[in-house]
Amino acid sequence: MASNLIKSCCYQGFKHHGEPKGSIFLVDDIEVYTSHPQDRSAEYGLLILTDIIGHRFINAQVIADQFADHGYFVMMPDLFNGDAVPLNKPGGFYMGKWRTGGYHPQGKNHLPETVDPIKIGAVGYCFGGKYVVRPLAPGRVDVAFTAHPSHIDEGELKDIQGPLAIAAAEYDKIFPAEKRRATEAILRETRFPYQVNLYSGVSHGFGVRGDPTNCEVRFAMRSTFFQAVEWFNHYMKQE
Repeated sequence: MASNLIKSCCYQGFKHHGEPKGSIFLVDDIEVYTSHPQDRSAEYGLLILTDIIGHRFINAQVIADQFADHGYFVMMPDLFNGDAVPLNKPGGFYMGKWRTGGYHPQGKNHLPETVDPIKIGAVGYCFGGKYVVRPLAPGRVDVAFTAHPSHIDEGELKDIQGPLAIAAAEYDKIFPAEKRRATEAILRETRFPYQVNLYSGVSHGFGVRGDPTNCEVRFAMRSTFFQAVEWFNHYMKQE
């Protein structure tokens, strides 16, 4: 694998302050958080695929709104059929049981066959990273960005057919140094544009669940966001 399986660090973090500007709609019984530029004139769209905290998490909604403020129409679907993991889930929660549908009322799992969506430009945080890499090919996803990705198979990474940018944490058991190096080697072989930025002093999940009162984390969060904006500006808006 190009990154390890999700663990407890994938649902631990800090809740941020903010007032969402977007709205939640139902699309074929799937909840989708959407956010528009203020003048509603976007010519480019982004699909944000969240970490396991889900699309109703204020941190994710504020990030979606920030992309909208930079000229993108943003859609952020519920990847989990109403079964997202609460932030800082207490003891007794088993990730494997959750992935295979053990906590869902209808037993719906959280595996590729139920999560793979169709997209355009896509952003994936942690869990969502796998699902921006898997469809990265013309006609599905044209450009992708992921922060602190989890559970990506090397074969999925080798199969990409478009530009991919990654924001990585210095302290990350899911995407550690050896996984980063393996990822870089694979990306070189694909011959598609890629970028891997490593942020010092931060841990897995910082891009969406970092502590905003910590100046080092706050810098990494902001830099990661603008890394993504510049990546999409370059590879989606330029001919």
